Amino acid sequence: MSAPPPYQNQPPYQNQPPHHQQYGYAQPAQPPVQQPYGHPQPPGGPQRPPQRSPLRGLITALVLLAVFGGGAWYVWDYNTNPNGGKAKEEAQRVARREAADKKYNPKIGDCVKVKDPEGEPMTLIVDCGSADAEYKLGERLDGPAQKCGPKYDYGIDYVGRHTASYTLCFTKV
Repeated sequence: MSAPPPYQNQPPYQNQPPHHQQYGYAQPAQPPVQQPYGHPQPPGGPQRPPQRSPLRGLITALVLLAVFGGGAWYVWDYNTNPNGGKAKEEAQRVARREAADKKYNPKIGDCVKVKDPEGEPMTLIVDCGSADAEYKLGERLDGPAQKCGPKYDYGIDYVGRHTASYTLCFTKV
């Protein structure tokens, strides 16, 4: 292999290794020079990162405490406040059920209009003096598939899924 041609205004053999490297002689070991990637070292050695202020740590802790404390307070209030949250939802659910009971779940002596008497009958409580009144509830028999006595004109069996089964016995109005 031949050496590259010398450049103008440069002495010959400048790009060739020194004589002792060319023939395999050992070179004394020198520690490598480490410099950060193209940045000169500042005088006085490497710099330490700036210290965090204790005030900054305190502010961070207060913000985290406020966020988690607020979330915990909301959950506690939702579950324990008697005028809101879970109690309010429960009260609304009970009110809806009571309103449905007043309309569809007759008590003994209530007059009803029966919707779909041949298929799945459903009772609707009406005023006994109204033209809609068809039957009057005379007796409620608890237990599955009870038979109404001969003094009753109509009976409806309710088979409960989540409640007990019963039979309602009616007389004509």
